[in-house]
Amino acid sequence: MKKLLVVIDYQKDFVDGTLGFEKAKTLEQGIYDKINKYLENGDKVLFTYDTHYEDYLQTREGKNLPVSHCIKNTNGHKLYEKIKDFSTLENTLHYEKEGFGISNEDMLRLASEVGEDINEIELVGVVTNICVISNVVMFQSQYRNADIIVDASLCASFDDSLHEKALDVMEGLQVKVINRGN
Repeated sequence: MKKLLVVIDYQKDFVDGTLGFEKAKTLEQGIYDKINKYLENGDKVLFTYDTHYEDYLQTREGKNLPVSHCIKNTNGHKLYEKIKDFSTLENTLHYEKEGFGISNEDMLRLASEVGEDINEIELVGVVTNICVISNVVMFQSQYRNADIIVDASLCASFDDSLHEKALDVMEGLQVKVINRGN
């Protein structure tokens, strides 16, 4: 069985930076352990990076969320603390995304890099009700027959109510949500 772990936007600005929140900090060790497990099994791990530029506040997203964050080449754009240890390891992929979900072009690139025969895709990271759910939809579109799993204990939002609602919606999309309520 071919598996892929996708770590969504676990970057400094979302953990302890300009858009950081306390719950995000508590995910670090669990995400770190899960990454290690996948790599030890020879599976690939994909890291997404929310990526913006100096003109962020002039973009549609910036006008709706006027807080500069994850600006390319800044400290806030980097993976958070222990997770940055995986920045250059074999079997890791690193994709910058300029929107909530990974782009169609990057999904095609991923399919060429890892193949289309992935049976299971697990997602963890932040923010559940924005980027996690957006990426769930993208992965379901590209990998129609893969089992899509979200580890709720390793996802978080700045708003617990929206986190739970997003998990509900993902379950409605036939995503297997595990470790919910932990």
